Amino acid sequence: MNGDGIDITVLLVDDQELVRSGLRRILRRKDGFVIVAECSDGDEVPAAVAEHRPDVVVMDLRMKRVDGIEATRRLAGPDAPPVLALTTFNEDELLSGVLRAGAAGFVLKDSSAEELIRAVRAVAAGDSYLDPAVTSRVLHTYRHAEQTPADVAVGELTGRELDVLTLIAKGRTNAEIAAELFISEVTVKSHIGHIFGKLDLRDRAAAIVYAYNHGIVVPR
Repeated sequence: MNGDGIDITVLLVDDQELVRSGLRRILRRKDGFVIVAECSDGDEVPAAVAEHRPDVVVMDLRMKRVDGIEATRRLAGPDAPPVLALTTFNEDELLSGVLRAGAAGFVLKDSSAEELIRAVRAVAAGDSYLDPAVTSRVLHTYRHAEQTPADVAVGELTGRELDVLTLIAKGRTNAEIAAELFISEVTVKSHIGHIFGKLDLRDRAAAIVYAYNHGIVVPR
């Protein structure tokens, strides 16, 4: 469930029925999830999203007709639901591509049920989720393909904004940042808006790349 006690609606996108079946067993109603629809390929996603208006799209990356990167790109827009990409361990290029296409994060297919649930809840709440098992490798690929601000100093940030950026880069959700810094989630969102504006960043993935590039956090 989300913070209001309402079930999180999910669209599953994977060309393997076995994978979708496994996801259905994890994202159960009793844990606060409702699977509103399933797609077996990326070209089916826009129509399914328009019809069912899911809170989150859980998206495979490799599909026969339209892959997860292109399907994510086709969803771009202010009213689009967040996309959580599903991946295997060795798909760094695909993951950096889906981040650039606008995905809110990614999680490995062999992650635990608890981690998948945490990831879906995070992106449904407007946060990002980058699986720690592959984050540093993916960010290395991402930042070599993505332009990052070169002439904006970290010194532009206040101390509190720097704290928030550091925690974003460590994969914390807004709720976790608020708890760790003893501030409200509204204040966290305000700080994030200021960070994005000062550093000319478009989203949390770019903020994480910025933090790694400028030594604010160090890859494990």
